[in-house]
Amino acid sequence: LKQFRLKPPLPQPSAYAHRAACALRSRSAPAMAPLAARAVSAALTAHLATLAIASSVELATFDGAAGTTFKFQELNDPVMGGKSTGTWHVEASGKYGVFDGDVVDVPSLKAPGFIKAASDGRFPDASAADGGHLVLRVRSSTPGYAGFRVSFASGTMSPAYSCSGGGSIPLSRGCFKAKFSVPEGSDFVDVRIPFAKFSDRWSPATGEQTKTCEEDQSVCPTAHTLKGIRRLELWAEGVLGKVHLEVQSISAEGPGTSHEEARPPSDYDTCSGPVQSGLRYGISGRKTPDIPVPVDENETLADAVCCDKRTKVYAEPQFLYQAPDIDLYSKLTEGITTFYDSVCGVPLFRAPVNRSLADFKADTDEHGWPSFRSAEVVKEHVREDADGFVYSSCGTHLGSYLPDAKGARWCMDLSCIAGNPRKDSSVVVV
Repeated sequence: LKQFRLKPPLPQPSAYAHRAACALRSRSAPAMAPLAARAVSAALTAHLATLAIASSVELATFDGAAGTTFKFQELNDPVMGGKSTGTWHVEASGKYGVFDGDVVDVPSLKAPGFIKAASDGRFPDASAADGGHLVLRVRSSTPGYAGFRVSFASGTMSPAYSCSGGGSIPLSRGCFKAKFSVPEGSDFVDVRIPFAKFSDRWSPATGEQTKTCEEDQSVCPTAHTLKGIRRLELWAEGVLGKVHLEVQSISAEGPGTSHEEARPPSDYDTCSGPVQSGLRYGISGRKTPDIPVPVDENETLADAVCCDKRTKVYAEPQFLYQAPDIDLYSKLTEGITTFYDSVCGVPLFRAPVNRSLADFKADTDEHGWPSFRSAEVVKEHVREDADGFVYSSCGTHLGSYLPDAKGARWCMDLSCIAGNPRKDSSVVVV
């Protein structure tokens, strides 16, 4: 049983869709409860199984989860009197790691040193991600710093030794390193680094690759490599400057799952650009289009709901915002939260305004989708057509205009209003 909202006008939906909508909306049919509960339970189980298959492989998190929680340790440049310094700690309340420091010149070399945070362990099997990306979910107050790097070790007797030598000294192959950069912004974003950009041949003096994967396939990570990762490292190296990096997770993502490949076919794509990667509230984790009409299998939920015109009269699953991986209310800031377009990043709604947060939650819970009132609408970027469909100023389909006894009400798909502001909206692919 799919939960969905039929949006006005009602274009003669199938008998199944009509019965499902009536069952979901009815509050006077207790006899339906056991059947509905069983159907929803079965659907949820199937959905979670599909989601698990589609999702990326988490290698490291900082939330205490079994299997992905490892102890990271900060290490400073020890070479010839290096003066670079750093710290590492886990912010338990926010469930992320914090890497801080200052990269300065090594006096004897008159060249920048390094700092790094490293962890040893038996990390989850990521072989299915061969040909895909390493994904860092990060944010930084020093986005201009140009010396961020990440490495992982596999197939080596001593991961720490390999990640000190970079293949430049005997028996030090097997530590794969690549650069990355972090966009400006206060929200966590996904930074994707193709595995084809990693190499286990690099200079321990500068961190720069001495041989690239494009030049020599023998330096590239493989499925066998990704199966047995034994060390992860985050670096600030080879570039002078203050460093601050916050890390929520490190994961591996297979080919064909990166968002740039997931737009609807051009004949059905109504959006002005691709849906952002790193959407807020965990929406980017919804890789499957849970919509009761056929769409392309590589579309994400946000692609299907916000951009594919074949789904125009349907919505994301009812109460999606309450799902354990979303949990919207736990992620709302104190005071007023601004909701941004999931494609172009323009502000759309600000809530709560002229009412309490409890009122906003009650309104939302009554309907099953985030619900906004007139004072909360950023009118320059939100419009309704004659049929009650709601769009942003850049054309993203947002949901429906459904007034009730209290007045005007905008019932939105969280998938389409979970964007980052314009300055945060780009995906960083090295």
